[in-house]
Amino acid sequence: MSGGALLVVGEVVTDVVVRHSSVPVRGTDTPARITTLPGGAGANAACWAVRAGCADVRLLARAGTDSASWHGEVLRKAGVRPLLAVDREVPTGTVVALVDPSAERTFLTDSGAVLRLCPGDWSPALLDGVARLHVSGYLLFAEPSRATALLALREARGRGVPVSVDPASAGFLAESGAKAFLDLVDGVDLLLPNADEARELTGLPEPADAAAELSRHVGRVAVTLGDRGVVLASGGTVTARVPAAACAVPVDSTGAGDAFTGGFLAALVAGADEVSAAAAGCRAGAEAVGTVGGRPGPHRS
Repeated sequence: MSGGALLVVGEVVTDVVVRHSSVPVRGTDTPARITTLPGGAGANAACWAVRAGCADVRLLARAGTDSASWHGEVLRKAGVRPLLAVDREVPTGTVVALVDPSAERTFLTDSGAVLRLCPGDWSPALLDGVARLHVSGYLLFAEPSRATALLALREARGRGVPVSVDPASAGFLAESGAKAFLDLVDGVDLLLPNADEARELTGLPEPADAAAELSRHVGRVAVTLGDRGVVLASGGTVTARVPAAACAVPVDSTGAGDAFTGGFLAALVAGADEVSAAAAGCRAGAEAVGTVGGRPGPHRS
């Protein structure tokens, strides 16, 4: 199917990006550059999908009253249609991203309203005109967001809408268990883990082997490997390896995987084959590592 909308069911969070040039020293000050930006894996992927040319991108997520209007405005400016449920009891989720001199990041996460996305926030009408559904795996790690994500997955399958899932976090996968997660996503059209998530889900150290194994559970798998590109698999077999795109000096790897997802899905919606789509995702990921924060835009070093 080519054309139509991309619906993302995921999250918005407020990112506090801390770039430090030396190892933080316990009990004293460490110089850093600190920036507050809009983020969230689902929201980031939606914005990168627009950047990659998808004309109709929608995001269902939950935000607190503290910043829902700000997040909605930023998404609209990026070309995403925000479908934000407002939570009056807890604030918007917050992530502190500690970015070291190599641009690698470590996250401190307060889920806030993210995991409170509930079935009442969902409507089957959200699938009207949708060519693909993408679900952020963060939602699968707790109730009621798990119930909401599964409801969206079930109704999309019932309509014949292809579905993709990003496993989201190797740390959360380790806590919840690989089998429990794979049972939840069994039969989805496309799984988009990074190398660490693929290893956690399979116990296999080699990403290609992990990709092949995961493709026995879902239709297709794309395992992102950072500056080594991406490996594609289906039916228990590796089908392609796509190299990373050239990029500028890395600044912040936050959101690089989300950028790949957005670029990849936008290309699929447009009718591209999976290798061409993966190349488009790699180009978006290369752009993302030269940008502070997880979204396309002017936030550069």
